[in-house]
Amino acid sequence: LTFDEITITVWKIDDSTKKETEDNKTYELKKETGKAVFCFKIFFDLCLSIMFSSLTSSALRPTSTPFAAAAALSSSAGAHNPNKDFEVVQPPDDTVQALKFSPPALAQNFLVSGSWDNVLRVWEVKQDGSTEPKAEQRIQGPVMQVDWSDDGTKIFVASADRQVRVWDVSSNQVATIGQHDQTVSTCNWVHSPTYSCLITGSWDKTVKFWDMRTPNTPAGVVSMPERVYFVDVLYPMGVACLANREIKIYKLDGQPVEVKSMESPLKYQTRCVSIFKDKTNGAPVGYAVGSLEGRVAIQYVETVDPKANFTFKCHRSPELVNGFQEIYSVNDVAFHPQHGTLATVGSDGRYSFWDKDARTKLKMSEKLQNSITRCCFNKTGDIFAYAVGYDWSKGHEFHNPQTKNYIFLHACFEDLKPRVKK
Repeated sequence: LTFDEITITVWKIDDSTKKETEDNKTYELKKETGKAVFCFKIFFDLCLSIMFSSLTSSALRPTSTPFAAAAALSSSAGAHNPNKDFEVVQPPDDTVQALKFSPPALAQNFLVSGSWDNVLRVWEVKQDGSTEPKAEQRIQGPVMQVDWSDDGTKIFVASADRQVRVWDVSSNQVATIGQHDQTVSTCNWVHSPTYSCLITGSWDKTVKFWDMRTPNTPAGVVSMPERVYFVDVLYPMGVACLANREIKIYKLDGQPVEVKSMESPLKYQTRCVSIFKDKTNGAPVGYAVGSLEGRVAIQYVETVDPKANFTFKCHRSPELVNGFQEIYSVNDVAFHPQHGTLATVGSDGRYSFWDKDARTKLKMSEKLQNSITRCCFNKTGDIFAYAVGYDWSKGHEFHNPQTKNYIFLHACFEDLKPRVKK
């Protein structure tokens, strides 16, 4: 838009009705009360505002990170990618059950996935949004969870074949370091000022602690009243979610000490858990749990205000279907490492971003063609990874083995900024 392309028509309007004919069209201008003077300056300022607004469109608007800048220029789209996010090359052949970015010790961003096809895969994620496969390992059972060592040299693996493994990325060797009597559902690496160990949870109703200096012999075992479904650890806090909807909180700055046990505030089976930090001092103070009922609970471990704990609905159909609202499972929840806001993903094929402090939704994605099973943030919080595949929420009859699985990368830093209080 240039200045000589702006055409301005000015009318003087008084109390009476005025008419002007222009291009054989009659416009009736009415003034209800008082005198009105059309202010040329206001109109001209409005034109300039529109001009400069168009110039600061998404193509030229400053972006916070190189990854976000690359995303602004990306044209990746299609029916399978309605959000136009970056697509990870050579995705798994089966549903992704585990997804994790590399720790801050590594300068680059590496993403590891574990899936139901028994395969572990690692990609390097570059700042232009491209991905490069770096390593792959096949084990003897479906991968349930993965975690990185704090220095980024090893990946720990929990598997349905009851084995606990470590993958040395530098040598590309996989070794068994422990086992359970049933499916190993969780694994979390803990690095503290006084010790380092791997914590695993299992359907055999135990949580085990493994010292890497003495593999295959647990350094400690904690018995649970039910199967261990999900565990999150953010030193010195650990949260274990059991099959009977019981939630146990532990202190891990010495021998593990149970500090609280409670029934989940959600009525149905727990599907995920994630610990959040205090915004002031960075200490872990609470956790979020998601369930089958399309609901998330925010729980503080210690609070003087009972209203601080609350639940909210999510991953539900925006319109009624045959007179009812469809409710979908919350498959994963993750907190942003910088903003403290959170992401949820669900069986409805959407991801949503939330501000728990303002208790409001920040963003909801377009609907994908399949469920979103797992999600995670990278260390700087500018990349949000999410895996798309069938989660068996509708049973065997809806499973199509020909359907492709995907992992997408979304430039998320701006989307997850907390809501500004007015």
